[in-house]
Amino acid sequence: MFLVVGLGNPGKEYAQNRHNVGFMAADTIFRRYSFNDFKTKANALLAEGIIGKEKILLLKPQTYMNLSGNAVGEIAHFYKIEPSHILVFHDDLDLKPGIVRIKTGGSAGGHNGLKSIDSHIGNMYTRVRIGIGHPGDKALVADYVLSDFSKAEKEQLEKILEILADNLDIFFEKGDSAYAQKVGDKIHGI
Repeated sequence: MFLVVGLGNPGKEYAQNRHNVGFMAADTIFRRYSFNDFKTKANALLAEGIIGKEKILLLKPQTYMNLSGNAVGEIAHFYKIEPSHILVFHDDLDLKPGIVRIKTGGSAGGHNGLKSIDSHIGNMYTRVRIGIGHPGDKALVADYVLSDFSKAEKEQLEKILEILADNLDIFFEKGDSAYAQKVGDKIHGI
């Protein structure tokens, strides 16, 4: 069993924000595959489904970003899912829009959602870092991540999220490097 997590902030006012790209990824995965309806559990929305040959739990923490680890930790412990079987989709300020990086382990890089997860389960889970760009000034970051994507950014992002979802079975079958290679090749072709 694998746990797939999308990070974001709950509430309609945040739904299209740059910081909610993880929720957008989770919603794309939910639509692409056969999942049961989301149910509330451990202060999160949780759906069960199958991707390829694997049973998947799809999680959207409802605790706001800086407490995401509470839900991730509780679900991981309850279902006895090791960090190596956890995949987290999140926004990344240090990557330009249109860039995706996939890796296992590493630092939280200043991302409060990842810091929270690290404090509950350690850092040896896989992260799908989805670039949102940087406003250029540290003082502008809070407003920037809580602002919506432009129309052009949103169109590009939707294509990227479809590629990430459509090729997710590769991660479960062959690991993060094979998934990163396949996704990178397809995104490069957009």
